Amino acid sequence: MASPFRIMTVCTGNICRSPMAEVVLKARLADAGLGDVVEVWSTGVSSEEHGNPIDRRAAAVLRDAGYIVPRRAARRVTAADLGSADLVLAMTAGHARRLRDLTDRPVVRMYREFDPEAPAVDGLDEHVLDIDDPWYGGMEDFRTTLAQVEAGAEGVIVAAREALAAR
Repeated sequence: MASPFRIMTVCTGNICRSPMAEVVLKARLADAGLGDVVEVWSTGVSSEEHGNPIDRRAAAVLRDAGYIVPRRAARRVTAADLGSADLVLAMTAGHARRLRDLTDRPVVRMYREFDPEAPAVDGLDEHVLDIDDPWYGGMEDFRTTLAQVEAGAEGVIVAAREALAAR
C-alpha cells in the first residue's frame, strides 16, 4: 500500500480552529472512503496552549453537529511536521506567513481556498480567507467557525483525491 496523503491543519494555539478542522476532515474523509489513505492532524504556530485539550466550546459545537471529538493535546508545529505533510492548511494569512517562513516547500495553503463560496483573494491579501477566531467570542462564534471549516471540507477532499490519483 502506498503511503497516505498527509494533511495538517494549523491555527494559533491548536485548541480551536485547527482541531475543529481536523475533526471535520477526518469525518468527511471517512465518509468519502478515504479515511485509510488520507491522514489528518493539527498543530499551532504557538506553544502557549501546549498540552491543553481542545477548547470546551469547540468540542461542544462539534458534538452538537454530530462529530466525535477525540481526546487530544495541543502542540506546536515542527519542521518535521512540515517536512512530512503533503498539504498544510493555514487558518489565517498570518499563520500561512509563519509557516512559509519555516519551509520552502509549496505545501502551505489557506484552508478557505477550498471553499467555493469564500471571497476572492484581492491581489496578495490572503486575509480575506481568514477563518474567524472564536476564542474571544461565544458559542455563536464557534458555530460560525465550524460553518467556515465545513464549507471548505469538500474542496479539501477533492484536492486529496486528485493528489492520490496523480501518484
